[in-house]
Amino acid sequence: MSEHPPRIEQDVTPEYRAGFACLVGRPNAGKSTLTNALVGDKVAITSSKPQTTRHAIRGIRTSEDSQLVLVDTPGLHKPRTLLGQRLNDLVRETLLDVDVVGFCLPADQRVGPGDTFIATELADLRRARRTPVVAVATKSDLVDRQRLAEHLIAIDGLGEWDAIVPCSATRGDQVEVVASELTSRLPLSPKLYPDDVITDEPEIVMIAELVREAALEGVRDELPHSLAVVVEEIVPREGRPEGSPMSDVRVNVFVERDSQKAIIIGRGGSRLRDVGTRARTGIEDLLGQRVYLDLHVKVAKDWQRDPKQLRRLGF
Repeated sequence: MSEHPPRIEQDVTPEYRAGFACLVGRPNAGKSTLTNALVGDKVAITSSKPQTTRHAIRGIRTSEDSQLVLVDTPGLHKPRTLLGQRLNDLVRETLLDVDVVGFCLPADQRVGPGDTFIATELADLRRARRTPVVAVATKSDLVDRQRLAEHLIAIDGLGEWDAIVPCSATRGDQVEVVASELTSRLPLSPKLYPDDVITDEPEIVMIAELVREAALEGVRDELPHSLAVVVEEIVPREGRPEGSPMSDVRVNVFVERDSQKAIIIGRGGSRLRDVGTRARTGIEDLLGQRVYLDLHVKVAKDWQRDPKQLRRLGF
C-alpha cells in the first residue's frame, strides 16, 4: 500500500481533490459493506461472520470534483494467532499512508474495549500525522432513534473526531454524507486512476475473495479464521468458438482440520456444489465470460500459527 500510483495528467478543476481513505473498526463493524456502498459496486467481500477481510482492497469512487480511493482493512483486534498479528500490522501500515480515516462503530453494538483500543491508536495517529478522522456510526437501520442517540453520545466521548456521521450502508442512508465528509478532507490533487476503474485489486485476488465469501455463507462461527483460498491457475479453454470464450479456474480452499473440510464439502458434496455455483456467478461477472470452476478443499494443519504455511498462503 506504500506505493501510490502516478498522478494522471489531465484537465481537472483547480479545486479537484483526490486521495486515500481508510475505513477502520473492530471486526464486523460494517467496513466492507460501507466500502461497497460508497463505490457503488462490489469490491470487498461481505459476510455476517467477523474477520472476513484479509487484504486491503481499494475501492475507487470518482465524481466530477473528487476521487476517493478507499482502502478496506481487516478489523483491528486483540490477536490470538500469528495471522491475527499480521492482520493488525497491515492495518497500522495502511493508516500511516492515507489522507483521512473513517472509524466505523456499529450502532447495534455498545462501544466497548475494542473500540477504545482503536480510538487510542487513532489519537496517536492524529497527534503524529495530523490525519483527520471521521467517526461513522454504521448499521443505523438496526436500532431505534433513542439507541442511535445514545450511541452517538458514546462515540463523542471516545475521542476527538473531525465529524460524526450515522449511516446505514445496506439502506443507503447518509452514505453520501459519509462520502462528502471523507472527500472534503482529501488534498487538492489531479485524479489518481482513470474514471472507469473501481478497484486496482488483481483479478486473481478478487476471485479468491469471491470463493471465500461463498464458502463462508451459512457455516459455523469457528470457520472464518480457518479458511484460506488460493487460485492455482486461470486457463483459457482451447477450441472455443470466436466471441464465446471460456476459462478454467482452479482453486484450492484450505482449512485447518478434517472436521472443517467435512463442513465445507457437506453431505455427498452438496455444500461444495452450492459454494461453486455461488462463486462462479460472481467470477463470470468479474471476467465477463463463462467459467468452469474446479474447487478442491485441502487441510493445512494449524496454518494460522505456522509462519511457513502463512507465507505459502499469501500472508
